[in-house]
Amino acid sequence: MKIQQRKVQQTDIRRQGFKRFFVAPFHEKVGRTAALFNLLLVVLLWVTLFQASLNAIHVRLDFSFLGQFHIRIRDGFAVTLGISLCSLVLSLLIGVFSAAGQGSPLLILRYFCDIYVKFIRGTPLIMQIYLFFYIVGTAWGVKNRFVAGVIILSVFEGAYIAEIIRGSLLSIEESQLEAARAVGFTRRQTFRFVILPQMTARTLPALTGQFASIIKDSSLLSMIAVIELTQTMREISAVNFRLFECYLFLGVLYLCLTLPVSLASGWLERKFRYEN
Repeated sequence: MKIQQRKVQQTDIRRQGFKRFFVAPFHEKVGRTAALFNLLLVVLLWVTLFQASLNAIHVRLDFSFLGQFHIRIRDGFAVTLGISLCSLVLSLLIGVFSAAGQGSPLLILRYFCDIYVKFIRGTPLIMQIYLFFYIVGTAWGVKNRFVAGVIILSVFEGAYIAEIIRGSLLSIEESQLEAARAVGFTRRQTFRFVILPQMTARTLPALTGQFASIIKDSSLLSMIAVIELTQTMREISAVNFRLFECYLFLGVLYLCLTLPVSLASGWLERKFRYEN
């Protein structure tokens, strides 16, 4: 009898272990082996589906021609990275000042920042690229396309960053500010010890994700002939007529830029997660 009970218990343990290999509650940490195995299954599924689609339209991919364009691809990659980094810094400054302006007691400044955020967030980037480059840029003599691209992308992303910062500031409970005043904190101390740490915790993951958006949105600057990664691959595909290979490789290159940012965003979310 005891032997049978032991066998039943061992069978239940095996079943539970097998189940945990494929099923886990959302907030429970997944084991490394289970995570790698399931990720491998997902990748295999996508590769199989994509290969079946290629077979259905009788397309065979050949990436061998890309080697002769490695210098152009490297230069385009560097331009995309440079635009993204410069735009990140400038858009962060624009976002901070715009968020501060929206809370300003000076009405003209408050309405200016509010209209700026609503206009940018309510219109597509491609329209803003043509508007700012061919009208505003021409009027003010901005001829360098790299500089124009950085400014356009920074103005666009700055509106979203402003909303991230403003939202995180409004999410701080009034009771915490009252508690800071009750213990005798000055405004500067309240900002330093109460507001700033919480804003950092709430904005850093979102800002990291916004950086990934900056990298992807930079591809639209090819509309004004900025020779970044997308424009480079477009020119190569026009010469070799290898549209599928060029754009698939383009996607891989963008993933090389955005995946580390996504991983950093996830790490920041775990690092700064706390209970209210």
